[in-house]
Amino acid sequence: MDPAVEQMIARARENFARSAYLAALEDLQAAAERYPGFADVQNLMGLCLSLAGRPEEALAAFERATALNEGYVEAHLNRAITLNDLGRIDEARESFQRAAEADGEKTAGGRFSSAAAARIANLHAQLGDTYLQAGAAEEALEEFRKAAALRPQFMDIRNKLARTLLDLGRHEEAAAELEGILEDRPSFVAARANLGLALYRAGRLDDAEREWTRCQQQQPDNAQVSGYLGMLERQREMGSA
Repeated sequence: MDPAVEQMIARARENFARSAYLAALEDLQAAAERYPGFADVQNLMGLCLSLAGRPEEALAAFERATALNEGYVEAHLNRAITLNDLGRIDEARESFQRAAEADGEKTAGGRFSSAAAARIANLHAQLGDTYLQAGAAEEALEEFRKAAALRPQFMDIRNKLARTLLDLGRHEEAAAELEGILEDRPSFVAARANLGLALYRAGRLDDAEREWTRCQQQQPDNAQVSGYLGMLERQREMGSA
């Protein structure tokens, strides 16, 4: 895939995680124009449209996703939920059934279907967010670990896990988690920025600079990354004074 399109999708996922659905939608539509056969893009587009209060357009996106990948359980579920919200109950029931039929994969040691695991993982992640808001980082970390164990492909949750490790001062553990994320998704700029911060706090300034420079190459206008690089420059100036 074109690196520019990968960046669009990564930026869309980051905006989606921040509830910036219209910003995410803009990138997803641009990516879909260039790669119309990418079912994940269509599914995420549908979620953005749904959360932006545009259910009919969302339904069309979910239908494109399931047409591209008949075994796409989450897209079938999203389609079913949207149909239900639109009052099309019989069609929703059929879509739920198609999701159940497509869901042959088991996760978490065979205990849960992939759809159930995804829902439970998101609930653990939501509880982790609540613990963080209450200032209970250790409890939040436990919930993010449970969520990541169920759905390791949910990179946004793994990034939250790593960020919590970072906030707890466990810099090397955070760096290891973030490196794992970036092996699977090199274009995830938010995770790379956090990796740079973990390396910086661990005293590995050259490694931190390398990661932040890569972030800047991917997103030249990222103000946070520019701030990190400025912080690094000041640290070096103080060290040489």
